Amino acid sequence: MNYTWKFVGNPGFTNGSIDEINLAIDPTDNQPYVVFDQPTNYQTTVMNFNGSEWNYVGDTSFSAAGVGYEQIAFSSYGQPYVSYQDARYDDKATVQTLNGNTWVYVGSAGFTPGEAGMPSLAISPSGQPYVAFMDGTKESAVTVMRFNGSNWVYVGNQGFTVEDTDYPSIAFNPVDSLPYVAFIEWPNDFISVMKFDGTSWNYFGQQGFSPPAEFPVLSFSQSGQAYVAFWDESVYDATSVMKFDGTNWNYVGSRDFDGNAGLSDWSFAVSVSGQPYISYQDSSHSYKATVQMFDGTNWVFVGNPGFSPAGAGLTSLAFGSSDQPYIAFFDGSEGGKATVMEYDSVYVGINELKESGLSLYPNPAIDKITVVTSGETQKSYMTIVNIEGQQVMTSQITQPSTTIDISNLPGGVYSVRVTNESAVEVGKFVKQ
Repeated sequence: MNYTWKFVGNPGFTNGSIDEINLAIDPTDNQPYVVFDQPTNYQTTVMNFNGSEWNYVGDTSFSAAGVGYEQIAFSSYGQPYVSYQDARYDDKATVQTLNGNTWVYVGSAGFTPGEAGMPSLAISPSGQPYVAFMDGTKESAVTVMRFNGSNWVYVGNQGFTVEDTDYPSIAFNPVDSLPYVAFIEWPNDFISVMKFDGTSWNYFGQQGFSPPAEFPVLSFSQSGQAYVAFWDESVYDATSVMKFDGTNWNYVGSRDFDGNAGLSDWSFAVSVSGQPYISYQDSSHSYKATVQMFDGTNWVFVGNPGFSPAGAGLTSLAFGSSDQPYIAFFDGSEGGKATVMEYDSVYVGINELKESGLSLYPNPAIDKITVVTSGETQKSYMTIVNIEGQQVMTSQITQPSTTIDISNLPGGVYSVRVTNESAVEVGKFVKQ
């Protein structure tokens, strides 16, 4: 079983070149969605992949005017939301959602009190959209608003941070279901993270814990581990990642794990199994796309570095429900149109492989996994492979149902391959 980056549908599937792109995966059906605008009108368009081709979701260019900083996010039950800075309303924030085949406003368009700098979107576990932004009426302090079903209301005080902040990034901790915001504080350009406790915003860890930085991205694992990735101005303008240990923020691996590769146009996300990943435009590989993950000790490449067909800008990273990483990007080989790729298994051999032929439970698993085959077990052999394509366990299968001890495997996504003289069956599981 081999793994590689492969195209999701046709490369360059948009009608024209794109100016921005953001990727998200519908948690209910594992379909990838992208939101983007095009240089011709800078209006918002959403497309999704239905398993065979990319299609428009609702009307094309459905925003009323030009947009910026557009993002797409899903509720846990698969409702999509799009946020953006809305030129029609003096760069205030607007959020839309899909009602049937029509994109409709969530509350009022341009609902923020003034200009909303760099709006950041997140959906609460209960399905409410939240937006964090640099508040133009509060000297660019951060304000967070949520839609309560009728109106957009403030979450805590308006402008609750110091003035002159930059790059707010909002995320929900899945353990306590509370919103957190990362941002840059002036004048030293240090990162701080604040948490809303239901009444007020308070610092999460020490204030200004990073070196001088830009573009912080906040993300949580399913177990509640907080991570912040950022452009580290003190290390060759490389990207660094830090995590919170309950008291302090500490680096995840090396600060310059990209090897001074001229990392740019990067995106950060945490996998379903809790591993941090980063995608970027890699100047050491002709500005093609590269993805790395932290394996618990080191940052390692996911597939080959520079795997895209040509230069890849505006990378956006997301994970499917089976923990496979997807990346969307501006494709230099397609005239700047959008391309999406996924890192998944490529099966070689004379047999047609069907993932549905093998059952694995529980999934996710902690210490044991039961493998149930659908066919002949005589002279069958099982191989477990990690996400890097390395064999981590092999054994002979003698019964239709076999329980395997996986307690010594590190957390992550694994593929199982059962082979015999007449068939090959495959499946995946997540080790927590």
